[in-house]
Amino acid sequence: MMAGPKIAPSILSADFAKLGEEVRAIDAAGCDWIHIDVMDGHFVPNLTIGPGVIKAIRPHSRKVFDVHLMIAPVDPYLQAFAEAGSDIITVHAEAGPHLDRSLQVIRGLGKKAGVSINPGTPETAIAHVLDKIDLVLVMTVNPGFGGQTFIASQLEKIRRVRAMIGDRPIDLEVDGGINRDTAKQAIGAGANVLVAGNAVFSSKDYAANIAALRSAV
Repeated sequence: MMAGPKIAPSILSADFAKLGEEVRAIDAAGCDWIHIDVMDGHFVPNLTIGPGVIKAIRPHSRKVFDVHLMIAPVDPYLQAFAEAGSDIITVHAEAGPHLDRSLQVIRGLGKKAGVSINPGTPETAIAHVLDKIDLVLVMTVNPGFGGQTFIASQLEKIRRVRAMIGDRPIDLEVDGGINRDTAKQAIGAGANVLVAGNAVFSSKDYAANIAALRSAV
C-alpha cells in the first residue's frame, strides 16, 4: 500500500487540556490519520489515556483513529478500545504470548489490526502473522515518551519489513523521532505512514507543519 505518504499526527504531543479542539485542528490542517498513543506505565514507562478519552474525542473527527496500544496485558482491553471508536488497533509483538489470538480478536471486533515491534525486536517476530494484519508499526525510538531521537539502525529493519510485506495490502508505519529529514529516510526505506508528534505540534501552524513533512518526501 505505497500510495501516500499518510501523515498521522500523534496527539501525545497535543495540548491535553483541549484535546477535542486539537483533534479538530489537525483534521482541518490536512492530516490523514490521528495517532493515539495509549501507555500503561507498565509495558512502557509512562501513563497516557484510556478508552474513555478516545470515546470523548471521537465526535471531533471522522479521520481514521490509529490507536497504538503500548499496554500489557492487552487482550482484556481490546473490546473497550474498539467500542470507543478506534479504526485501527495496533498491539505490540512483545506485549504477550498470544499475538495471533490478539489479532484475531481485533479483526473479530470489526477493526483493522496492526502489530508493532520495538527497536530491539527483529522483524521475524511478525513473520507468521503477516496474513492477519493491516499494518506494521516499526518503532524508531524506544516507546514511552515523545521527543526522542530517531534510531537510524531501524531504517534497515524498515527495508526488511517492506520486503516481507511484498504485495500484501499492509501499511508500513514508523513512529519516533520523525522530522523532515528522518521522514524522507523512512519513506525511502519503504514506509508509507509517518507518525509525527513534535514535528506537527511544535508550532501552531499545523497545516504548514504537515505540508512540510509531505514536501520532504
